[in-house]
Amino acid sequence: MGSGHPECPQRLDAIQDRLLISGVSMGLTPMQAAPAALSDIELAHDRMHVAALRGLSDRLREDLMAGGPEHLQVDPDTSLNLHTWEAALHSAGAAIAATDAVIDGELENAFCATRPPGHHATRQQAMGFCFFNNVAIAAKHALDRHGLKRVAVVDFDVHHGNGTEDILAGDDRALMVSFFQHPFYPYNGAENPAANMVNVPVPAYTRGMEIRELVETFWIPRLEAHRPELIFISAGFDAHREDDMGQLGLTEADYSWITWRIREVAKRHSGGRIVSCLEGGYNLSALARSVEAHLRALADL
Repeated sequence: MGSGHPECPQRLDAIQDRLLISGVSMGLTPMQAAPAALSDIELAHDRMHVAALRGLSDRLREDLMAGGPEHLQVDPDTSLNLHTWEAALHSAGAAIAATDAVIDGELENAFCATRPPGHHATRQQAMGFCFFNNVAIAAKHALDRHGLKRVAVVDFDVHHGNGTEDILAGDDRALMVSFFQHPFYPYNGAENPAANMVNVPVPAYTRGMEIRELVETFWIPRLEAHRPELIFISAGFDAHREDDMGQLGLTEADYSWITWRIREVAKRHSGGRIVSCLEGGYNLSALARSVEAHLRALADL
């Protein structure tokens, strides 16, 4: 998205390096994913939104040929470059491929280390570094293509997953549970959520033990009652205490604990099936260590 932008390619490099150095990559099954079909994107997004992003990409290509800028601003924080369209399709495609592999029994669970992230993308709008909502697309794919009756989305990013809420609110087949710093970008989620939304806003400087108590009090009873057949995770690691994007105080141990609690619910109701997708996390060291902890818990390493 341009020099100095926090949502940068080095995020995935840091994760890959950490998994190699720690040896965790030896216990994983790497997979590559094809780009999502537009018909899959449109499970969660308005057709005009998809067409508008494609049009912006085409316009940027034409402008570049005429010596124009390398980026187009979608919002003050989010810019599109020549490769964004393809990258966004592959990011959504990874979530879909992971969902297929987990439902088909090829994998018990999966983690999608992809960019760009997705949970701020609403049905009709790209925003907050996000273009297509990877988790919401995958959840709709599981429900509408595979015929699952109940899924859950767990979002532990420091920011509220407003796009996921916009797409899934009111769909009783889907339960979304989240915590997020509030008041904070995108400045919503704390008032009048839909009945299938369990939004837990927390103030700045909330630490891990307080988050764990909130998970036990608000998330777990609703997840147990919903009995999801597949659990999706919007895995944002910017609530880490070293990440300047927010002001929460989580550590690797907290992410490991949250992942274990989600796995316990999945074992009881989902056959262990989990699809986790990378969202935020912008301190490269904290991001890499947190992903390692998350994957160790997912893969029993």
